[in-house]
Amino acid sequence: MNRFFSLFFVFIVGCYVEGASQQIVSLNGEWELTYWEQGEAPVREPDKIGQVKTNQIKAHVPGNVELDLLAAGLIKDPMIGNNVYDLRPYEGYQWCYSKRFASPSVTDGQRIVLFFGGIDCLADIWLNGVKIGAVDNMFVEHTFDVTSRLTADGENLLQVIIRSAVSEGMEYLLGVFSFGGAPESESINIRKAPHSYGWDIMPRLVSAGLWRGVELRVLNHAYITDVFWMTTQIDTAARTASGHVDVQVKMPFNCLDKLNVAVSLSYKGKKVYQIKGTMLSHASPIPFAVTKDAELWWPRGYGEPSLYDAEVQLVDENGKVLSVDKRRIGLRTVELDRSELNDANGRFCFIVNGEKIFVRGTNWVPLDGFHSRDASWVKSTLDMVTDLNCNMVRCWGGNVYEDHDFFDICDERGMLVWQDFAMACIFYPQNDVFARQIEQEVRAVVLKLRNHPSIALWSGNNEDDQSFYWSLKNFNLNPNRDRISRMVIPHVLFEFDPTRPYLPSSPYYSQQVYERGGNDDDLPENHLWGPRGYYKAPFYTTAKARFVSEIGYHGCPNKESLEKMFSKKAVYPWVNGFEWNDEWLTKAVRTMPASGKFAGRNDLMLNQVKLLFGDVPTDLNAFIERSQAVQAEAMKYFVEKWRGDKFSRTGIIWWNVRDGWPILSDAVVDYYNSKKLAYHFLKQVQYNECVFLNDPVNGSYPLVVANDTRKPAKGNVTVTDMASGKELYKGSFEVNANDRLLIASIPQQNGQGMLYIQYEMNGERRLNHYLYGDPPFSFENYKRLLQKTKIYQ
Repeated sequence: MNRFFSLFFVFIVGCYVEGASQQIVSLNGEWELTYWEQGEAPVREPDKIGQVKTNQIKAHVPGNVELDLLAAGLIKDPMIGNNVYDLRPYEGYQWCYSKRFASPSVTDGQRIVLFFGGIDCLADIWLNGVKIGAVDNMFVEHTFDVTSRLTADGENLLQVIIRSAVSEGMEYLLGVFSFGGAPESESINIRKAPHSYGWDIMPRLVSAGLWRGVELRVLNHAYITDVFWMTTQIDTAARTASGHVDVQVKMPFNCLDKLNVAVSLSYKGKKVYQIKGTMLSHASPIPFAVTKDAELWWPRGYGEPSLYDAEVQLVDENGKVLSVDKRRIGLRTVELDRSELNDANGRFCFIVNGEKIFVRGTNWVPLDGFHSRDASWVKSTLDMVTDLNCNMVRCWGGNVYEDHDFFDICDERGMLVWQDFAMACIFYPQNDVFARQIEQEVRAVVLKLRNHPSIALWSGNNEDDQSFYWSLKNFNLNPNRDRISRMVIPHVLFEFDPTRPYLPSSPYYSQQVYERGGNDDDLPENHLWGPRGYYKAPFYTTAKARFVSEIGYHGCPNKESLEKMFSKKAVYPWVNGFEWNDEWLTKAVRTMPASGKFAGRNDLMLNQVKLLFGDVPTDLNAFIERSQAVQAEAMKYFVEKWRGDKFSRTGIIWWNVRDGWPILSDAVVDYYNSKKLAYHFLKQVQYNECVFLNDPVNGSYPLVVANDTRKPAKGNVTVTDMASGKELYKGSFEVNANDRLLIASIPQQNGQGMLYIQYEMNGERRLNHYLYGDPPFSFENYKRLLQKTKIYQ
């Protein structure tokens, strides 16, 4: 018997009862914050706080303790200069958040659940003097049934006592492969954003706080606990789609056989499917089908990201709606066609609804060093990602997991999401305790996010395979023995989300790659950083990766941003020639002053300017201008190189759209949302249909059009040498759907110069350029030619 029909005895088409909304009482806003230095034994009970010397200030939730200290005038702004180092002593403190509130009114049988969107990180939760729970993971939501703990009348006192993550992290004995990675050693066993311990893109900010919202939720005696919509079959030609929705309910035994579940799908206000049945169990898979004019969800460029309004109602025998689940879903399938080895048949290609997708994406890094401010940056940052016409966002594993608001926008705009699990650049513990913690985390994240059609890939981590392999290569240790990425995570996904592909690590060192020595050329997907010299050096031009998921280049922020992030005396960077002043070292990013004169990315900028333009000016404005020009040319070149080899190469996810802190970096937009020149260069080469020139082959520049749509396209193009004004090519072209076409071969030009590309497609005029010749170039001549194109004005 079909498993769906075995669970229902009634299926009807009819009207729905008006939905009952869940009662929510927000506890956000003002709290009291008490803090003290953590002793040898941490304080974990409220009545023991009086035994230590404390301070008390007002706090705001969602928030971070440092922001409350700043608001109280107790610290200087950590975003400016070296002030971030003043926060180091607070890493060893404890913090107690306190809030008084009245009990919400409830009826018989209703339950009250206390919900925390995010607690950073190790905490005990007390309500009216009774401990109701303990948490040890920043990344996941926490809920506690507090029905019996609330006062019937009067006030309740909620207290959250947070311990020092650094002090507790130092109590663990580390295995030999947990040393020497990007995150500091005390972070390895603590489930907290890896970047917060210091990274090359973020300062050390080991914060604490209630960083997402807190609320009370009033639930009926029976309520929906989980809903998962799965599209299992689509037919793009017939425009049909089908699948099932798994519904799970919390209810007393005496409700069995008495509750109905009603399911509906609507598109633009019109119901296209509805079904109702009686719950014979607490969990029921329910079929759905759109048998006519199904509107599929497509990535940007390949079609509309159509979303259906999906609703599940739990209704009692009297027609009263007890619980409602509403969300927007997309009908689509997603696959990752990849090979274990990058041989002649090497592959790494995303396929949506049966269509190959060429990925043009960006890496998504922390939005803010203080994650309680993340929500304020989501839309503006995704607006820029949209403006740049990215069709994928890679959520990097050194970050937190974004909330629904991020994924909702990606769903609406057709942005695929590559989601790393929150581990990066180290090999993590293999013991049972840590494995169980990761299992619980992955399960919580997957259950929360799996209904979003934008999520195309779960990835085990960022660069753990790579870090493990290369740091211990002499010991011939195999990253495929990693228990976490090879066993724990895929087992959770197999059980709770078999609909999406899984990549154990990025880049992934498969058994075949390991057996061949772990060479870069054997990786179908890779991160291309290397020496970061000239952007046309062999490291880049001879790279064999089919798909590059990290690649970037440094560019100095705009002067106005430098004036915000540095003290006035330190805006000018150099002392004694090109020796960097101390604040520029901090923004480089140097973890602590004791780390020494680390100036890695600053020196990279010097070298990159010198390689392309021959010298480094001592005037700051001139340096900024040149640094941004180098970054812009490099980023543009990387995208054009990968698009020019479509589908031999299948995607590029460049690093990165925006900084999460005022630093000197390879982002194309700084923390203050001030765009660098690279932003505008990238915009010109990320159109769905784009014409560009690649480097010469056999004495000619390939003039190429890439069409990342499901429709054929045609246009006309003119190529002119800006120096001489000579027209080198003029003609028309037609390119097949989702294809690449060599329009013409342009004779290679002597010396140095710039080719100006003017083309028209779909009635829209677009412009591009190509810088030819060998460096160093005269910056004045480069600037003159670029301004003459009027592309980036």
